[in-house]
Amino acid sequence: MTIVLTPEQQGVFDAIEHTRDHLFVTGRAGTGKSTLLNHLAWHTSKQLVIAAPTGVAALNVGGQTIHSLFKLPIGVIGDAPIEQNGDVRKLLNKIDTLVIDEVSMVSADLMDAIDRSLRQARQRKNEAFGGVQLVMFGDPFQLAPVPPSDPDERAYFRDHYRSLWFFDAKVWQEAELRIHALREIHRQHEDEFKNILTAVRYGQVTADMANRLNTVGARPAPADGTITLASRNAQVSRINAQNLERLPGASMTANADISGEFGGRNFPADERLDLKVGAQVMFLRNDSDGRWVNGSIGEVTRIDKTVYVEIDGDEHEVEPLVWEKLKYSYSPDTRELSRDVVGEFTQFPLRLAWAVTIHKSQGKTYDRAVVDLGARAFSPGQTYVALSRIRALDGLHLSRPLQPNDIFVDDNVLRFMKSVSAAAKQQQQG
Repeated sequence: MTIVLTPEQQGVFDAIEHTRDHLFVTGRAGTGKSTLLNHLAWHTSKQLVIAAPTGVAALNVGGQTIHSLFKLPIGVIGDAPIEQNGDVRKLLNKIDTLVIDEVSMVSADLMDAIDRSLRQARQRKNEAFGGVQLVMFGDPFQLAPVPPSDPDERAYFRDHYRSLWFFDAKVWQEAELRIHALREIHRQHEDEFKNILTAVRYGQVTADMANRLNTVGARPAPADGTITLASRNAQVSRINAQNLERLPGASMTANADISGEFGGRNFPADERLDLKVGAQVMFLRNDSDGRWVNGSIGEVTRIDKTVYVEIDGDEHEVEPLVWEKLKYSYSPDTRELSRDVVGEFTQFPLRLAWAVTIHKSQGKTYDRAVVDLGARAFSPGQTYVALSRIRALDGLHLSRPLQPNDIFVDDNVLRFMKSVSAAAKQQQQG
């Protein structure tokens, strides 16, 4: 599908393409960060490498995990020596621009390890990131770094960093970071809902706003085509299993075909997909012909060698797709970076979708959904992520009324984003 950038997105693309500045590209849910990143990957003239903190995030953007790219150990790295072989050094020396997606999940320690790795490989010890341009995409109001479970590692962060977040890495004390906040929201179009979501994002919901959400959300959800966004994996599994069991007939199983270096359990789709006719499913990839997008909801109508799914009255044949695991390497022959396929995961791009976790709904768009936060929201930004998946206020349904303690923001994020706002104003004035 051809991507046409908005003037706002084009301005950020030009800043990446025509400067050496370190950039943080952020914005509210639905502002087109992923669209811009996809366009950048295909149209840049730079030697560009894309990395992400998790395997699924890397697959989604056609990149490599940070740990795999830099050959970094898992866990806190601290001041430990970073071992690099000749292949890694050659690769890191060829990079013009390093893009990190979902940067809000990257810890301060990992950010500093990336900096040290690049300085070391490129033998430019006095230059941040060894002279590589760093471009980061993400929204700290939606995803947070996972806190270390080890008490010693938690103590290390308390002693060495202001917070876990990437923006508190030591490298930013000497490197200037330019901020580009996308403001044009493409997912929602109602001013009222946009304003409420902004208030939820910043933890500034008024009583009137809360009452409006709870009044709209109290309506019974339509029986079919409505997905539940739940906070817990167990709740999602229970809802999907119960609904599949209620359907008549035997379930059909599609097992993924996994080859090459596709180890671990961090798969982009279910390794074992159980389906029945009548099952509600969600698509996990955009269709190249535009028949569905990542997050579209449909119903299985037939199962043969392929699966037939009805979306909005139209039946479509769905075939298995291949997710490619990529690895960057340096080619001495061409003196260029190459992205090589080192593993493949083949499966129908479908998942049972009477329910999905709020975390896995990240980046998706739904016409209507039931938001189930359980007893209470348990992480900052969780309620914002859930509510902001929905196109319009009329599509919101709540399993219970929202409470004040469901809406809260990490104080470190508020601190950083205030500085982002101030920096953006300075840059505009400059």
